[in-house]
Amino acid sequence: MATRDYDSEIKQLQATMVTIGKVLDLDDMRREIASLGEEVADPNLWDDQANAQRVTGRLSTLQGEMERFTSLEGRLEDVQLMVEMAAEEGDETALAESEAELERISKSIEQLEVRTLLNGEYDAREAIVSIRSGAGGVDAADFAEQLMRMYTRWAERNKYGVEVFDVSYAEEAGIKSAEFAVRAPYAYGTLSVESGTHRLVRISPFDNQGRRQTSFAAVEVIPQLEQTDDIEIDENDIRVDVYRSGGPGGQSVNTTDSAVRLTHIPTGTVVQCQNEKSQLQNKASAMVVLKAKLLALKKAEEAALKKDLKGDVQASWGDQMRSYVLNPYQMVKDLRTEYESGNPQAVLDGDIDGFLEAGIRWRRGAALED
Repeated sequence: MATRDYDSEIKQLQATMVTIGKVLDLDDMRREIASLGEEVADPNLWDDQANAQRVTGRLSTLQGEMERFTSLEGRLEDVQLMVEMAAEEGDETALAESEAELERISKSIEQLEVRTLLNGEYDAREAIVSIRSGAGGVDAADFAEQLMRMYTRWAERNKYGVEVFDVSYAEEAGIKSAEFAVRAPYAYGTLSVESGTHRLVRISPFDNQGRRQTSFAAVEVIPQLEQTDDIEIDENDIRVDVYRSGGPGGQSVNTTDSAVRLTHIPTGTVVQCQNEKSQLQNKASAMVVLKAKLLALKKAEEAALKKDLKGDVQASWGDQMRSYVLNPYQMVKDLRTEYESGNPQAVLDGDIDGFLEAGIRWRRGAALED
């Protein structure tokens, strides 16, 4: 059995870290952290709350990125010493521990390397995710709900905040549609590769004859709007409808018409929100989502890249980007990247990092080819 070349592996990881450091531009990052630190120290900062939130949020993001990089550098130096000492002393136990740590470091560096690929105009933004059931009846509605759970579980694993704007429940089971935000830096860049049609094949739990059913659900991911984004909406172009919030089985969430639906008449874009008890709060949240959708549409039209930001997602045959097969075999496979998993339940429980990383690398490769 060949002896593992730890020295070569560590040198390769160190070279990768040097490349990542150049992409991140650590010197520029340090200067920006120092500048933002001075702004945060200004006692008048919170006179403008919107700007204060932007400054503190940006500072926290940069400090987190810097800490992540320097921590990996330190761990790589430590494991190099551990390997050298274990080899000199012939300590097999210490060598095994070093090997396990090297595997963990390698995985973390790979994830950081993927993050450096998120350099698009909106990639650093938070994300607004929309899911809607497609062809497949009640199975499609149930699948749409499973996808919502998959993404919220993924967010929970990463300690990211999730804000649900609206969920439209189907009559028998599942959901017709849902809209929610993932509150984390780079959430848009990371999750944008999930946009498209997802396909589920399984024995339907809703078919009394136990037949296999194929169903579809569409996922759309757009970037969160920021204060600096230039998007104005004429109030005359918006139709506002209010209605009573509802939950599964038609149960009333509250007894007032607090839910709000906004329709942008020129584009036909519809947004609704019902998670707050106040009609004014729901309207404000719905307006945030509407502006984000209109900004995405505007930028996509300007760049003639509508599929990159939103995509023409039909949620039907011939349009799928990923298949979740539960019968006659168990597999989840991305049809663009060829990345696959033999554990669909783990994927539906939020274990989607492999798919996200493969999607980001695939997108980067496609952009370079173009």
